[in-house]
Amino acid sequence: MKKFILKFTLSILLFSTSMNMNAQNFQGKAIYESKTTLDIDFSKSGIPADRVKMIQERMKNNLERTYELTFDKTTSIYKEEKELDQTTGGGGGMRFMMMRGGVSGRHYKNVQTKRSAKENEFSGKKFLIKDDLVSYDWKMEQETKMIGEQMCFKATTVVEMPVRREMRFGRRNMNEEEKKEEDTQIKPTTEPVIVTAWYTLDIPINQGPGDYWGLPGLILEVSARDTKIMCTKIVMNSKEKAELKEPTKGKIVTQQEYDDIVIKKTEEMRERFRNERQKSGNEGRMIRIHN
Repeated sequence: MKKFILKFTLSILLFSTSMNMNAQNFQGKAIYESKTTLDIDFSKSGIPADRVKMIQERMKNNLERTYELTFDKTTSIYKEEKELDQTTGGGGGMRFMMMRGGVSGRHYKNVQTKRSAKENEFSGKKFLIKDDLVSYDWKMEQETKMIGEQMCFKATTVVEMPVRREMRFGRRNMNEEEKKEEDTQIKPTTEPVIVTAWYTLDIPINQGPGDYWGLPGLILEVSARDTKIMCTKIVMNSKEKAELKEPTKGKIVTQQEYDDIVIKKTEEMRERFRNERQKSGNEGRMIRIHN
């Protein structure tokens, strides 16, 4: 344990000194792949095999994404590297909805001011979510492993996350009890989830993918429930420097205000889809994922 602490302390001092000497030119870029695994049983759904295959392909597009984190000593911008197919709908009365969190635009974090700004588009409107950085109570572990060429250290924390709902196959008519159950799923309860992060002292900044930050080195991997975010490439001090400016476009809201808007609009969308099915007599199903 003493050797671990000594090595940890010396590494911080060594890299902090090197970083201060090159602070003006210090900038890097990390590419992350995010994958979420959902184990769904279609055997009792009544959906034809070819349609199941189509659904699985669309789910893959929504559950596997590539992101880019550009950072300097105090700030970072996290954004999706490319926009994947978000098409909804399909033949035979099948609707596919992916109700997930995350950010659709740039996610700016400043660890010096402890502030963040997220660009997001929802229901045809652009929002700018400005709030304090999420605070994490990290526990330093003794485990280490190599990720690429970087020696990484393990850290864990516990985060309150929405309870994951099982996959549901919407029906044309629901009784009052089923409607009540669906209403409660719009406003999910939370549960404590263990988050595991791996960070490297080779890049001594307290940045990471998404909302994650606050460790003495760049976070290269994060795992929470059935989602893993993994760094696949790092480029340091490229000749082409990026401007890490805070986003300014969109209606400014706090995270809580934005969450309330999403809940309200989601309730309206659900009610509209329910009425459309009743009016058309459509026997098709709607697959809904709460993420």
